[in-house]
Amino acid sequence: MSTIVAIRVPKQLKEALEELGIDYSREVKEFLERRVREERLKRSIEKLEEFKRGLGKIDGNLAARFIREVRESR
Repeated sequence: MSTIVAIRVPKQLKEALEELGIDYSREVKEFLERRVREERLKRSIEKLEEFKRGLGKIDGNLAARFIREVRESR
């Protein structure tokens, strides 16, 4: 399903687009799709960075002890 999105542009711009044979409907649609992808990616990266900050750093000695305990328990 689709919907109509109307934008107002200067008359000269519309005339120039038509004169140059630019399919402005397709151009706007592609731009909006690209913009949505970029924004979703940006927000995903921000969430991952926030998650990463929440994890903090693991002390190397703590990690080594944990690995040693796991190995010794086998």
